[in-house]
Amino acid sequence: MTFKNDRRRFLKQLGGTTALMAAGSMGTMGCAARREVLIPTAGVTSEEKVRVACIGMGIMGFGDVDTALKVPGVELVAVCDLYDGHLAQAKAVYGADLFTTRDYKQILDRKDVDAVIIAVPDHWHDHIAIDALQAGKHVYCEKPMVQHLDEGHAVIEAAKASGKAFQVGSQRVSSIAFAKAQELFRQGEIGDINIIEGFYDRHDAIGAWQYSIPPDASPATVDWERFVGDAPPRAYDVKRFFRWRNYRDYGTGVSGDLFVHLISGYHFITGAKGPARIFATGDLSYWKDGRDVPDVMTAILEYPKTDQHAAFQVQLRVNFADGSGGGQRTRIVGTEGVINLGWNDFVLKKHLLPQAPGYGGWDMYETFPDDVKKAFVAQYDKKYPPETRKVTQPEDIEFAAPEGYDDRYDHFVNFFESVRTGKPVVEDAVFGLRAAGPALACNESYFNNKVVHWDAENMKVREA
Repeated sequence: MTFKNDRRRFLKQLGGTTALMAAGSMGTMGCAARREVLIPTAGVTSEEKVRVACIGMGIMGFGDVDTALKVPGVELVAVCDLYDGHLAQAKAVYGADLFTTRDYKQILDRKDVDAVIIAVPDHWHDHIAIDALQAGKHVYCEKPMVQHLDEGHAVIEAAKASGKAFQVGSQRVSSIAFAKAQELFRQGEIGDINIIEGFYDRHDAIGAWQYSIPPDASPATVDWERFVGDAPPRAYDVKRFFRWRNYRDYGTGVSGDLFVHLISGYHFITGAKGPARIFATGDLSYWKDGRDVPDVMTAILEYPKTDQHAAFQVQLRVNFADGSGGGQRTRIVGTEGVINLGWNDFVLKKHLLPQAPGYGGWDMYETFPDDVKKAFVAQYDKKYPPETRKVTQPEDIEFAAPEGYDDRYDHFVNFFESVRTGKPVVEDAVFGLRAAGPALACNESYFNNKVVHWDAENMKVREA
């Protein structure tokens, strides 16, 4: 596919796509010429059956299973959840013979389970992921990979030791739009990056985690003690069970839910490993419902210069009382252009400047006496001939995924191809911690009112 030579060049992948490539080859994705768009499609061998189980059948669990089952050759054999109603609904949707349990270890003991999807509250991610890897299962773990900064390395070590596929569920890194944005960035289309501005706002109750609570929920239908796990002991609380994201004991707040999506995409496009300094502030300003995490957060992340990119700053925001209706958007600003990112689309605008600086208008020139202006113009004309005073601005580059495109599907295809072939996944445990780390550090900064110093290479907090 090539660019059209019209005023606004529009790139669009017209056919259905699957996963682009594994991490090892994604970084080398390129074009024979600047105007070509090459989007590889990963093959799926339907004969190679992958039997999967899902641990955690809430919103993400059902969503992930529905997506995973669209991949040829994938079969659901078991699910686990701590609310009986979710297990009943899983049987109703996926078949009465489906094995269901409250105990995830029964899932891991099954010989007919090749891979597990982990879609549980954040405080269970590391425990179940490590247990699953040690049980010889491939793992797809929802983001953020861990709840606390000191948990990530154990997951990385378990993934390495197991030899199994381990994919973190931030699907944007498998998006065809992000692959194209990465390509253009690496070609130098926007020059040296200097700032990224991103927001992810919501203004609705469900978006603000006020999830519906079933009327039959009770200590009899909910396994409260198992849910609490290693969190502080507490009497049964139905709101904490079904709206766990509202509480520090079980979730990671707006940064772990939403900043990590943004950071994952930025790291994928730019090749960044993480910031050196993080500071976050915010407030619990709208949702006075007993939650103990903020509903508004802003953060500044300072990224140092590396071989892949110049030093740049990231400014992030989440607002759960955004009167404009919410939404998300990112601007990746460089010295020669800006990429305006949506979810699976973007527009790249160049902002080249002429060699000559120009004069007049809102300029010091206007304050000069007339004789000095005349001398300035003579000097200027001699120094800057006409050809240095103009620049031809390249046309905008637009990219949009085709209607109905699902980056989460591509993310699962990538995972199952790794399960089948051993190819690297696009978002392994190291990438997962490098994305989760800065998001979790935002919480550390917010709750402790301090700047967090982060060692992105070694993925740990460092002393100032």
